[in-house]
Amino acid sequence: MEKPKVLFVQQEITPYLKESHQGLIGRQLPQGIQERGKEIRTFMPRFGNINERRNQLHEVIRLSGMNLVINDTDHPLIIKVASIQSARMQIYFIDNDDFFKRKFTVKDKAGKLFPDNDERAIFFTRGVIETVKKLSWAPSVVHCNGWFTALMPVYVKIALKDSGMFTDTKVVYSIYDDDFEGSLDPGLAKKFQTQGIGAEHLEKLKDPTFVNLSKTAMDYSDGIIFGSEKINPELEEYARQSGKPVLEYQPADKYMDAYNTFYDEIIVQESMLTQ
Repeated sequence: MEKPKVLFVQQEITPYLKESHQGLIGRQLPQGIQERGKEIRTFMPRFGNINERRNQLHEVIRLSGMNLVINDTDHPLIIKVASIQSARMQIYFIDNDDFFKRKFTVKDKAGKLFPDNDERAIFFTRGVIETVKKLSWAPSVVHCNGWFTALMPVYVKIALKDSGMFTDTKVVYSIYDDDFEGSLDPGLAKKFQTQGIGAEHLEKLKDPTFVNLSKTAMDYSDGIIFGSEKINPELEEYARQSGKPVLEYQPADKYMDAYNTFYDEIIVQESMLTQ
């Protein structure tokens, strides 16, 4: 029997960014799942505060070179890769000078969200998918971590449902305590409409707050994980009322096996839940 394949789509991975709870999961979880017999691929944005020289990132020419059009503007897709030798693991980075050259992640030095975070998230989502297609690597599960990845479930379940490669792919979304105040650009929903994704799929994103992004991600996921000990109570209630499998917060010494079992249960679900 073919090994299950898990695609990790991460907002943060340690040691590339300052250490965080989410970043440590991004680093340790893929290795643990690989050691438990699954194939893995791991992606994150190449935020501008990642030290390329120290972390030995290099461009993968055969995967780069495509242009992604967002809001009628062409943005070249650059793929970089780094290896974590001790884990026998590669990390793929989605890069673009327009979106990821600045020396910050999602907020400027004053702590304000970047006004183009909506387009950055769209670019990241589509960049991951296009790269995975080029790798001809059909995932059994896509595990999305962090609000920056919240558009991925919609893309997989709507735009790619008839693609063959992603038709049977399950999506798991982890909610963390990484809430932000305010909203992303209200034009997000319009910019994201593509390949069958219409306004009806993005109703909640007319006001793209942290809560509405997370709810949209849950709407199109097959399973939900509480990635932090405390999460937004509105989202906790929404997850519990969704009727979808929910994995409670797991302590550091238990989460690896719990997540692995959760993936297995999601993969063998007989029928997809209707949206």
